[in-house]
Amino acid sequence: MTGEERDVPEHAYVPGLTARHAEGRFKPICATAQKGMSPGQLAQSEAFCKGLFFLRCGYFWEAHELFEPVWMALEEGSDERRLLQALIQLANAQLKLKMQRPKAAKRLCIMVRGLLAKLTGARVMGQEISQIVARLEAVEVRVDGEL
Repeated sequence: MTGEERDVPEHAYVPGLTARHAEGRFKPICATAQKGMSPGQLAQSEAFCKGLFFLRCGYFWEAHELFEPVWMALEEGSDERRLLQALIQLANAQLKLKMQRPKAAKRLCIMVRGLLAKLTGARVMGQEISQIVARLEAVEVRVDGEL
């Protein structure tokens, strides 16, 4: 079992559809992202890496939970913080689709697009922005299909 596969939740939490995880379920992973860490250190943190893994695997609520402490540790107004906000909202948009709320998902996709447009580099925190845009576009297609 790889490090990414450890701690995979027993199910994806979808409000109103599935049971919520036990309180503190992700606290040890979240604790790997702390204020005072550099963006490079945060990009290597278990919270960020596992958040990306959860996002790819459809654990959208869980990805948001792990991204939050990384976002909070980043400098206001930085590209890194904008990237984390975009990833959080991309996870939220996909969660809203699972909750059958396409209008909310559409609003979140618009927000993600705006955040990504403000990034100044092609890579932020080791992530190819073009790949995140492609993921966003795939979500937008699904949203438009449900509206």
